[in-house]
Amino acid sequence: MGTSKDVDGFSTSPRSTASVPAVRPWAVTAWVWSLTALLAGILLTVAISREQQRRVDAEQRLAFDGLAQRGFEALQTQLEACGLLSRTVQTLFMTSEEVTALEFEHIYENLRPRERFPSLLALTYADRRMMPDGEHFITTRVVPLQGNERVMGLDIARQVPNLRALRRSTATDQPALSAPFTLVQTDALGGSTEGVTLRLPVFAPGVRPDTPAERRDRLRGSLAVSFRIRDLIESAIQRESRDALRVRVSDVTDGPGQMLFDSNSQHRASASAPAFDRLLRYGGRVWQVQIQPLDYRPAGLGWRESVFWPGLLASVLLALLVWSLATTRHRALQLGLRMSHQYRESEERFRALNELLPALVLLADRKDGQISYANQAARARLGRARLGQGLAALFEDPAVHEHLVAAGGDDAGTVEVALRDAEGQRFWASLSLSPAMLDEHEQWLMVATDVSEQRQLTEMLSYQASHDGLTELFNRREFERRAELVVESVVVGGPAAALFYIDLDQFKLINDTSGHIAGDQLLIQLATLMHEQLRGGDILARLGGDEFGVLACQVGDREGASLLAERIREHIDGFVFVWEQSTYTISASIGAVMIDHPGLTLKDVMAQADTACYLAKEAGRNRVHFYSEQDDETTRRRSEMEWANRLRWAIDEGRLQLQYQEVRALDPSDGGEPRVELLLRFRDEAGRLVVPGAFIPAAERYGLMPMIDRWVIENALANFDRLHPSGDGLALATINVSGASLEDESLTELILQLLQRYRVAPQRVCFEITETVAVRNLSQVSRFIERLRDAGCRIALDDFGAGMSSFGYLKNLPVDIIKIDGSFIRDLLNDPMSHAIVRAVTDIGHQRGLQVVAEWVASEEILQALVALGVDYAQGFALHQPTVVPFQAG
Repeated sequence: MGTSKDVDGFSTSPRSTASVPAVRPWAVTAWVWSLTALLAGILLTVAISREQQRRVDAEQRLAFDGLAQRGFEALQTQLEACGLLSRTVQTLFMTSEEVTALEFEHIYENLRPRERFPSLLALTYADRRMMPDGEHFITTRVVPLQGNERVMGLDIARQVPNLRALRRSTATDQPALSAPFTLVQTDALGGSTEGVTLRLPVFAPGVRPDTPAERRDRLRGSLAVSFRIRDLIESAIQRESRDALRVRVSDVTDGPGQMLFDSNSQHRASASAPAFDRLLRYGGRVWQVQIQPLDYRPAGLGWRESVFWPGLLASVLLALLVWSLATTRHRALQLGLRMSHQYRESEERFRALNELLPALVLLADRKDGQISYANQAARARLGRARLGQGLAALFEDPAVHEHLVAAGGDDAGTVEVALRDAEGQRFWASLSLSPAMLDEHEQWLMVATDVSEQRQLTEMLSYQASHDGLTELFNRREFERRAELVVESVVVGGPAAALFYIDLDQFKLINDTSGHIAGDQLLIQLATLMHEQLRGGDILARLGGDEFGVLACQVGDREGASLLAERIREHIDGFVFVWEQSTYTISASIGAVMIDHPGLTLKDVMAQADTACYLAKEAGRNRVHFYSEQDDETTRRRSEMEWANRLRWAIDEGRLQLQYQEVRALDPSDGGEPRVELLLRFRDEAGRLVVPGAFIPAAERYGLMPMIDRWVIENALANFDRLHPSGDGLALATINVSGASLEDESLTELILQLLQRYRVAPQRVCFEITETVAVRNLSQVSRFIERLRDAGCRIALDDFGAGMSSFGYLKNLPVDIIKIDGSFIRDLLNDPMSHAIVRAVTDIGHQRGLQVVAEWVASEEILQALVALGVDYAQGFALHQPTVVPFQAG
């Protein structure tokens, strides 16, 4: 009742107040302690103020570093995006036998790279060509052409930095950035401009090469994206960075830096200004990026932000507090009560914060698992009813709970487990369970975070990596992975299986007439149709384009596999596709392979299925063909396909070889100047020579003879004086021309251009065609002969006499030389008919003013018989063994 309150709000009694003496003899000591506390507070305040200033300076530096880092990352991202653009175009080239100029222009229009890269000058492709003086890369594709006309036909070997980048990209199959160099394009004023190129190699279609040697051997050409270097860097750095910073970029790959870009060259930063200096490594080049602020002033603190004045005030208050502590025990008690109150407030804030945490926080007894505490998030998600059942009831799998409890929280760490919510629905959580001692009771502390969305995202990404985006079937990689498991299972005694390679027959027609949307819809419907015909354990995948694969597991034998394959084929054949106002029917060719014995590899199985599918198409389409090792046709086609693949790279790999065989004059009055016939050989991977009979049929079947003939003609004319040891004393060199090349109207123009370019006298060159080719293409051959003979070249008709109307065609073919078929020469001594034919051919040839050559001369006796018959020239192993031409002998 008779109480009073001091300034802190606590009560004091009148008696205690009256008992305080008016004069305190120890007051001087209290003043000393108060001044000491004031001095200590001021010193601490000064220290804290300095620390605050240091933090402000650090924040200013951090802001600068962040802005500089964003500019650095933007430049790095720009280069990586350029590499991704190149990689996209590389995919087109590596999935196509040949990319036309129109296709190249279309992919450029579809990608629209200049919207992303305003600094881009051109997207180019350089074709790898082997010439007498070495390897060249000639630019054959340029988009856009406007402004880049000087790039078309450019030989990359003329630009050393560009060529080095090409070599580096070939060795690594990674984007390679060139050193800065002067581009052939000019700027708006017609002056030269500095730029760089980003290059990627283009290999022949097939499995991507793994080693540098394989990449070099299979290199077909090189892609490049060219940029003006200053525009490339300037477009990558945001305007806010350019306005606030001085950005300098130098190329330091090869030693002293070469300045590439300086955004504010007139600015000179102060010595105290912060600096950002990083090395950017990309595409084999190293760029030094240096950044400084344009207008740097150390950060200062105003009196409102500085802690000095509050600290000074706090020091004064501390001195007063010390005074209070030194003067009265009562105030000490008041301070204790105040601190106790603050502690209770802090504890309440902690509890409130724990309640608001989004994570699920629980406390449970370690003995019986009863939950004693759950925060708000746990109560809302798990429900009070489920919490009342104990800790074990929260887990979907009791074994997981038992494992965590048995581990005792020592090595369990954070694990992903399935929990049940208030409605009993499952959700995934990242959970940690650790022991805790509270109020002398052993308890479990469980903290869980909902990760259901992250887990769903992971599962979705995994699904996309193994499935085709259009049909939602397995993709090729997943199909091959599962096929590999089946092959391995058969090796260890697993059940037999079958692999079907399905290729749609008329898909391109539908795609071209009704558009890609119709084609995609057809693929989706056929995927559903085929899936309905499979059994539970069978696997259906889209391998690419209009090709599908089926892995029929546990088919038992070939008969069962055949029934399944025929069922799929029949349903595809009977399917009618309706699109807008049109209807289409489609069929499929199916190649099948049994996986029923050890020794197979996935590569073998896929190759055999592809071969079988090819033969199904060759046999008339819309059928099933099973691969068999005893199938001669299959073996032959596979051999031809292998040869065709090898021949496509033979020129680039330098495996084609020219040999010469001398043609001897039989008339002693002849001048004796050497004549030769050029023969083609192939050198395999082991260095062995392969005769033409092994690879020419494959080259003719797959349309490769024009390419080979052109190589022979160009190399022979380019090295004409190095075809024979006599050098420029060679009188005549005969070059064989295939029937496929004669159908090429441009071949004659090429020959005439090469004769002029290499300054070879046409009278020293003879082109040889076989009689059967001449008979089959009489009009075309006649035009070919007339143009070359008008230019001065000579023409030989080979295998003369093998046809049924040989003499009749001599009236229509203006040739210079006839070569008697070797079968007549071989039997000359023991077959009167052969002897008579050789005599007749010789007499008629001389009457027509032609020279007569005998082939296959194998003995001296045959040679003497030919002399007696008046034959002009002879060639064969008895006279001269084929020898490598001098320019290839080294």
